[in-house]
Amino acid sequence: MSASNQLDQIDLELLNLIQRRADLVRGLADSGMTFQAGQENVRLDQLQDSAGPKGAGTPEASESMRQVLRHIASHCRRQIETHRIAILGPKYSYSHLAAIKYFGDAAEFTPVANIPAVFDAVHRGDAESGLVPVENSTDGRVVDTLGMFVRRHMQICGEVLLPIHHNLLASGTREQIREVHSKPQALSQCRGWLMSQLPSATLVEVGSTTAAAESAAGDPTIAAVASLPAGRAYGLNVLNENIEDNPDNVTRFAVLGRHETAPTGNDKTSLLFQIEHQPGALATAMTVFRDAELNLTWIESFPSPGSRSEYLFFVELAGHRADPQVAAAIEKLDSMTRRLEVLGSYPVAVLEE
Repeated sequence: MSASNQLDQIDLELLNLIQRRADLVRGLADSGMTFQAGQENVRLDQLQDSAGPKGAGTPEASESMRQVLRHIASHCRRQIETHRIAILGPKYSYSHLAAIKYFGDAAEFTPVANIPAVFDAVHRGDAESGLVPVENSTDGRVVDTLGMFVRRHMQICGEVLLPIHHNLLASGTREQIREVHSKPQALSQCRGWLMSQLPSATLVEVGSTTAAAESAAGDPTIAAVASLPAGRAYGLNVLNENIEDNPDNVTRFAVLGRHETAPTGNDKTSLLFQIEHQPGALATAMTVFRDAELNLTWIESFPSPGSRSEYLFFVELAGHRADPQVAAAIEKLDSMTRRLEVLGSYPVAVLEE
């Protein structure tokens, strides 16, 4: 058998295996089993890790195989249900890329105009899940997202860590560029590079990196700071890759939903609380986590609506709300606070390119 025929045979075997998997998923769903992207991701990641060097020879290849498994799982879930996910911005935005990384490319994505609209879509039931940015390693917390958690209770079911690599894209040449378009955060994260490399170009803020790519496609004097998929979609030239000032630029996204996530053994819990406005109150609250020997992985303060001097606090800690020591700490903290919400417990995301 020729190498070409062997390749055809392998592809046919792969197609048959994927169809067998879809049939099995459909049968398990008919018997009452549920399939959630986050839980499947954990299981598939464990399978990929157990494969070791046999699965892929390099970290990049390993991540590629991991994504292949997630896309196949997404295709199989699509056979049993249509799971709508509200995302910020149009296709090829970084939110869209993060959603594909988590849910797979067979999911149904519903772009909305802003972060409150993502919360509203999940709250109304227009979408089963949503994806919102929480923090960026360069710009810090995303105020609009934290503000929505303060105003509306919403369950966090998972998280996504997406390395953000900005690229200078254009339909013309670098010498033709007069304006550079992108969303404010992207321009901010590339400001040093743009000032040194394109000092005479005017920086223009637009609603999304995808909108910037669309503008660049229609005018050779406009360059876009956007993702490589956006550049491919609009037929743009990649003038410079990875122009972000911080090479370790990462955005963390929260997955919103209505279900609680079962423990996996490597989880974190997000809390929102408000304490009495008096000396030492926060320090006393923090002793709850110290006494329970719980590691805090993130803490942010946020102004309390309607008050000039009071704050709410977002805390993330290692462990699941079902873990006895976490549950005991939450119960103790509840007795010390004016407001306490468990936003969710979910698997810890792994940062991979």
